[in-house]
Amino acid sequence: MSQPCRHYEVVSQLVEKAAIAMQLDPQVKELLREPMRTLTVSIPVKMDDHTVKVFKAFRCQHNNVLGPFKGGIRFHHQADEDEVKSLAALMTYKCALVGLPFGGAKGGVLCDPSQLSAGELERLSRGFVRAIAPIIGPDQDIPAPDMNTNAKIMGWFVDEFAQVRGVYQPGVVTGKPVALGGSQGRTEATGRGIMYVTREAATAFGLELKGATAAIQGFGNVGSYAAKFLYDEGCKIIAVTDIFGGVYDPTGIDPYQLKEHELKTGSVRGFTGTSPISSQELLALKCDILIPAALGNQLTAENAGDVKCEWVVEAANGPTTPEADEILQRKGILVIPDILANAGGVTVSYFEWVQNNYSYYWSEEEVDQRLEKVMADAFDEVYETYLSGEGTTLRVAAYMVALQRLAKAMEARGWVTT
Repeated sequence: MSQPCRHYEVVSQLVEKAAIAMQLDPQVKELLREPMRTLTVSIPVKMDDHTVKVFKAFRCQHNNVLGPFKGGIRFHHQADEDEVKSLAALMTYKCALVGLPFGGAKGGVLCDPSQLSAGELERLSRGFVRAIAPIIGPDQDIPAPDMNTNAKIMGWFVDEFAQVRGVYQPGVVTGKPVALGGSQGRTEATGRGIMYVTREAATAFGLELKGATAAIQGFGNVGSYAAKFLYDEGCKIIAVTDIFGGVYDPTGIDPYQLKEHELKTGSVRGFTGTSPISSQELLALKCDILIPAALGNQLTAENAGDVKCEWVVEAANGPTTPEADEILQRKGILVIPDILANAGGVTVSYFEWVQNNYSYYWSEEEVDQRLEKVMADAFDEVYETYLSGEGTTLRVAAYMVALQRLAKAMEARGWVTT
């Protein structure tokens, strides 16, 4: 099967494993089998040279039994419908797992943002909002930033939506600038959530974080904050890579200084006192904690046998293929799954939406305290299911918790017969 058709199939396999383990009602599985809606749009954009270029884009809404659809928008030159479908499904299970009143959605715009001027990027962003405006809204579907999108683009989104609908509704998107109703602590939320889950797992499985070695693939928003927060907990960051290269120092790297270097030079490469390392070499490093925080499908059947860590903490979405998952399980490597590990971002997005609805805003300290409780509670539920013996891995246990919540909601709403 060709790679572009694989993403959604992989998510379906994960769900199937958990469904078998918990003897899930076939009606529930059937309702989750396909997304409720996938919208494909064409966005005409006037370029700086006065020509018009048409960009293809998608918005997939997977399931909304728990509440409005929720999910990011990514701008990427390889965005396709199958990937967007799979990410929307992951959001359904992620929101259910951590107890958020949201369904799963995802959006993708087929473009290379690095080739667009600031004006072209703004016109494309606004054009995308106009195209999907009929199916989004604070009580329908709430987009957010994802790969190559940020708070500035979300500001354009909320403004364009106000012009389309004739009313300003800040809750239509999350991840906005604080000046437009964005939440304190949103930028750091995914990385902070990774730290909270890792800390909970360390207590449960008996790993001393102080002095534990960590290698991090990807040093964007998620990877850099995860590195900083784990460093603050006493972890020794021994290797980091980005799309341009990587750095290695067995005595430890200060991620705060590394970020300053990256901001000055555009890459982590060449950081003082480190040796070069490739992304594949990083994945095979001997360490306590390996954190894939870049793209999906990084740990595969081809390289999983070389992995020498104790734990994999999935900061990226879908970084481990099912084949690699089985290899890691056989090797006794603990995998903390993406729908648990990286749920901090959507959790604080939920907090932002709540604050927008009430027009009452919390301090960063309040946001962090609430995030810590959500992540700790979610880990406890997954861990208890894992210990019960029904969930053979933390991943299966996480999907079982999510599916149980979805099944209860479907039954309560009368979507399935009992």
